[in-house]
Amino acid sequence: MSKQSFADLGVSKPVVAALSKRGIQAPFAVQKLVIEDILDGHDVLVQSPTGSGKTLAFGIPLADRIEATDRRAAALVLAPTRELATQIVDELLPAVHARALKIAAVYGGVGIERQARRARDAHIIVATPGRLEDLIERRIVNLEHIRTLVVDEGDRMLDMGFRPALDRIVARIPRERQTLFFSATLEGAAGQAAREYTHKPRRHVHTPPAEKHGDVQHRFVHLKHEDKLRTLVTELRDPDHGRTLVFVRTKRGADRLVKRLKNSDVKAVAMHGDKTQSQRQRALASFEDGRVKTLVATDVAARGIDVEHVTRVINFDAPEDRDAYVHRVGRTGRAGRSGAGVSFVIEDQREDMRKIALDLGLGHEFDNAAPRKAPRAARASRPQRSRSARRSRSKSG
Repeated sequence: MSKQSFADLGVSKPVVAALSKRGIQAPFAVQKLVIEDILDGHDVLVQSPTGSGKTLAFGIPLADRIEATDRRAAALVLAPTRELATQIVDELLPAVHARALKIAAVYGGVGIERQARRARDAHIIVATPGRLEDLIERRIVNLEHIRTLVVDEGDRMLDMGFRPALDRIVARIPRERQTLFFSATLEGAAGQAAREYTHKPRRHVHTPPAEKHGDVQHRFVHLKHEDKLRTLVTELRDPDHGRTLVFVRTKRGADRLVKRLKNSDVKAVAMHGDKTQSQRQRALASFEDGRVKTLVATDVAARGIDVEHVTRVINFDAPEDRDAYVHRVGRTGRAGRSGAGVSFVIEDQREDMRKIALDLGLGHEFDNAAPRKAPRAARASRPQRSRSARRSRSKSG
């Protein structure tokens, strides 16, 4: 039986040709699940993790459902971060251009005028909520012609506090629209928002095969606080390591760590919310093309980063909880490739980290790496000098 192709799913010849030029010949699993429903005009709820091909899952049919003569903007894609917004645009450009359409990214942290000009002329706007509302208030962008709304990374959007902004934006879009809601989970707040924004949606759950995520080695390094930098330098000097993501908890800590690594002749770049958009893009570009092999990031800044071939994730600072650990280490071991998650554990974080490890079924790895204490009986049996012997030694010494 032949494999299903994009053409089999109803994708147009121009878009199929554009994908073929990029070496994309066959649809990923999540794309097979949803493309036909989107092309048929259904609302969809899609549960799928980052890195599964979901951007093209909504982007390909989006390009085919819009005509160059349509009033603008015809489609809106909402994303939680600047990095994800730019990545979506980059990913969709070939398909969009194949249909003679225009696409624009809208996000904060950069000058507004250039974005405003591009947004006015775009068939598809990919936006973070804050900057989009800014453009709406300035009457630069209106949403009255939007026929398709895409909410990408819905769970993260809500985690970052964007629900009020989402509600305001959705209220401005015509009720007669198609809504596509993509999220890593459709439970809890994300599921509630998804149900409120959609009408009779088709629901799809894409769970990648376990083996796709099974080739990650988890390692816990128990050490003193003052030994963390030296240990990190040793890890990064390993000639076999490729791209490495190093996670820290604070923006200041990211900058400070990059400087300390530089003093140890290890080149690294930082990614956090206080960087300008151009600085963040330069840092990410240097990491993606291999000029710099180490990216130091905070959790929020790393949301939306989807860089291929990350061979190692190092938790220089402990993650806040189980979900943070999964999010961090999930950046490696993609698409069946091998990867490693290394976590530094200092004494006062040991119990919290052990709870995370146990919850993830990694108790064996954690306990095997923990320093061993001498058995109580052995400590009690050590020979003790008598008081008189100690006094005698003191006087003679």
